[in-house]
Amino acid sequence: MTRTAVRGGLVITAAEETRADVLVEDGRIAALATPDSDFARSWTVDRTFDATGKYVIPGGVDAHTHLDFPFGGTASSDTFETGTRAAAWGGTTTVVDFAVQPRGGALREGLDTWHAKAQGTCAIDYAFHMILSDVTEGALKEMDLLVGEGVTSYKLFMAYPGVFYSDDGQILRAMQRAAGNGGLIMMHAENGIAIDVLVEQALAAGHTEPRHHGEVRKALLEAEATHRAIQLARVAGSPLYVVHVSAREALAELAQARDAGLPVFGETCPQYLFLSTDNLAEPGFEGAKYVCSTPLRPQEHQEALWRGLRTDDLQVVSTDHCPFCFSGQKELGRGDFSKIPNGLPGVENRMDLLHQAVVEGRISRRRWIEIACAAPARMFGLAPHKGSIVPGGDADLVIYDPHAQQTLSARTHHMNVDYSAYEGRRITGQVETVLSRGEPVIDGRRFTGRAGHGRYVPRTTCQYLT
Repeated sequence: MTRTAVRGGLVITAAEETRADVLVEDGRIAALATPDSDFARSWTVDRTFDATGKYVIPGGVDAHTHLDFPFGGTASSDTFETGTRAAAWGGTTTVVDFAVQPRGGALREGLDTWHAKAQGTCAIDYAFHMILSDVTEGALKEMDLLVGEGVTSYKLFMAYPGVFYSDDGQILRAMQRAAGNGGLIMMHAENGIAIDVLVEQALAAGHTEPRHHGEVRKALLEAEATHRAIQLARVAGSPLYVVHVSAREALAELAQARDAGLPVFGETCPQYLFLSTDNLAEPGFEGAKYVCSTPLRPQEHQEALWRGLRTDDLQVVSTDHCPFCFSGQKELGRGDFSKIPNGLPGVENRMDLLHQAVVEGRISRRRWIEIACAAPARMFGLAPHKGSIVPGGDADLVIYDPHAQQTLSARTHHMNVDYSAYEGRRITGQVETVLSRGEPVIDGRRFTGRAGHGRYVPRTTCQYLT
């Protein structure tokens, strides 16, 4: 049995901040103790990590990634091997990716495909949500079985007609099923039928540049779909988690529902907090780098999202990491913005960008850990083993240097993509060392992990509802 001590750091969780040494035994947290106490000095360990002057935080939980994900005639450029390695570099130790039900096929078929992609390749632990792309009676019955096996969340799309789109009747049936089996419905809330009309009209008018992607996917159509999803969930008696909230109007719908005591939850992403339509409008075809859905919004939406994070109307920050290289992939949409693959890289940047928000006074240190670690773990049935630093939990620990200076750049990141959405941005704070179940995967800014260390983690149901 390997025993490790992390000594001298400021341990930050969502609940408290305390100077403590952390003892790790056989991949789990065994104890916390006051530094230099008799108890801490009594520990006999095989290795020690010095965290003096640093933070010791839980490993991040990114509950929204798309690794090796087919979309728009291509596939996201990070595999499970490269994507989980990049996540580790950024202080994330668990990802929840999306397995896809094939159109006309079984949920099990899609889940087995994603297990095959991930098995033996991941540097950190992983779990799966399930995308319902064809809501049939057979698929609904399979939901019951998969919830029992630890696949406890199901994503539906009000967007992408002909690809992932579900109509209101299908959505209601899935929500009713989730109300009975304990699953959590995740919703991509945009009115895809109306958006397709606006796309057609924009292209017919010769508006082909990347900035028009944001202009046709209007904030009001995100808000309308969010409102509709909430009402359908009320009818079904089902909880609801709205993914990648980008518009203040959509956030207002969530806040109103939560004020009424409804079990409605929301997620936003770093791109909506730090980027805007100014990026989509960059000259030439550069704006294609920033095409994602929901789209980037004008800057004035950012403050509403930050406020939502502070007031807990938004509970989680995930990345929606779905990278496509500019060369050869984003370029598929030259001359037609609707053909630009939707998605941004970000799994390596999330923890650092949110720490920058701490530095700037937008959120507290404890709220940083809440929205990036603890809340996603509870939301998706990974707590108490993930998302906190408690005896008995997995020893997913990050030694974080809050004073280090870094510049985000494609030249230095570890994601398998040829650009950074945050190129040249100066950040205060950097991951120094990462332990995944007690094993160092990043040690003093060196990658020491390996493909296959990461394990599949079955999940319980949403812990916000118990």
